[in-house]
This record gives sequence, structure tokens and C-alpha cells, in this order.
Amino acid sequence: MNFEDERPIFQQIAQQMEDGILSGAFPEETQIPSTTEISVNYKINPATALKGINILVDSGIVYKKRGLGMFVSEGAVTTLRGKRKEEFFENYITKLAGEARKLGLTQGEIVSMIERGFNQ
Repeated sequence: MNFEDERPIFQQIAQQMEDGILSGAFPEETQIPSTTEISVNYKINPATALKGINILVDSGIVYKKRGLGMFVSEGAVTTLRGKRKEEFFENYITKLAGEARKLGLTQGEIVSMIERGFNQ
């Protein structure tokens, strides 16, 4: 948790849980840490932890089993990858393409630069 980050803590919690799901730390149909565990671990208000988890519930990434806790939904990885790919496009590719046009770079030059970046 980065308390210096400009993003609200609840959004950081949601993203960390998403990262854990994508990395395989929380496989589909397995339990994630409770809001109490999260709040104790990061020394934050349980309501803040719940707000972060509710982002994932609202998007269908996790679901609640009454009396047992929160679990990763089946298909969560596919859903998250799709969401993150779209965010990647919006946050990086559109800006890259705009800057490339300003610099007069060709599509081939951009592809070459990207390949060079992958090889470094």
C-alpha cells in the first residue's frame, strides 16, 4: 500500500487484489483475504477495505459466500485481462500513437521501438 499515492486507498486495494488474481496468488474459486485481514495488515479502516473489495464484487470479479467470505469468481482472470488490456490501450497506446504522429514516426518505426523495448 502506498499512502503517498494520489489514488484513494480503496482503489489501491482493489488493484492489489486484481494483481493477485492475475498473478495466480488467488486462483479462481478460492478465497481472498477478508476485509478484517486487509484492514489489520495495512492498518486502515475496515470500511475502506470493504469499499475496495466492493469494487471487485460490483464488477463480478469476486463474490460472497454467506458465512464463509469472499471468493474469486470463475472467469475472473479473463474478465480482468480484458479490462486491463482496454485500460492499457487507453492509457498508453493512444498516447504513444499521438506522440508518434507529432514526431512523424511511421508505424514500422514504432513497432521496431516496441520490439527493442521487449528485448532489453
